[in-house]
Amino acid sequence: MKTNTEYKNAALAALKGNWAKAVLVSVVYVAILYFAMGPYIINTVKMETYMVENMASVSSDLGSAMAMLQDPEYLALQQKTAGWSAVYILMYIFVILPLMVGLANAFLRLLTRGENDLLGNTYRIATKNYWHKVWGMFLMYLFIVLWSFLFIIPGIIKVFSYSMTPYILEENPELSANEAIDRSRAMMKGHKFDLFWLFLSFIGWFFLSLLTLGIGGLWLGPYMQTATAAFYEDVKADYEVNGGLA
Repeated sequence: MKTNTEYKNAALAALKGNWAKAVLVSVVYVAILYFAMGPYIINTVKMETYMVENMASVSSDLGSAMAMLQDPEYLALQQKTAGWSAVYILMYIFVILPLMVGLANAFLRLLTRGENDLLGNTYRIATKNYWHKVWGMFLMYLFIVLWSFLFIIPGIIKVFSYSMTPYILEENPELSANEAIDRSRAMMKGHKFDLFWLFLSFIGWFFLSLLTLGIGGLWLGPYMQTATAAFYEDVKADYEVNGGLA
């Protein structure tokens, strides 16, 4: 396996002259994400603000508190929040998840083929074999959530174990969703900490993004995506050298 420096240098070489397109696709992706989750967040904040403002005026007895929770204004806010929560979940499954596959593989193609139509490739890859990718990503996250119920640590381990699934779903469409997830797990056997260490090496960029109110993330996202694509190429080669038994 290569070093983090080598993955990051490969990413920077691929992104050289393509930063504008990389930032554009990041902006579009973030805009879609906020469009999906924005109304839910806004209504959640409104509901919590209503509770904070009104709890101060409610006496400490249970009856008064229950009366506040039955207030028509609060119930309306609660209903709107639940509705937008359902919309967000549906958009996440049917829009965001396939876009994750598209985005990951668009940067992989930039790295390996020099294809710099990042926005177009993200859309084309996300919509090709659409239902297969939706089901594969949904199943991947379902498994992660179920493992997380056992405790947080097993869930985090599975995040890294299944992390190559978006690439495998695109590069190996003949595999079922379960087979793609299993191949990711096999590829990442012995390499989960390597990927964790790669992500940790971006911590300085992460804090810089926070200092710029998230604007720096528009550059950090492509950088990490491309470095992760370089990691995938390396771990895939290692898997193939070992006869698919790594």
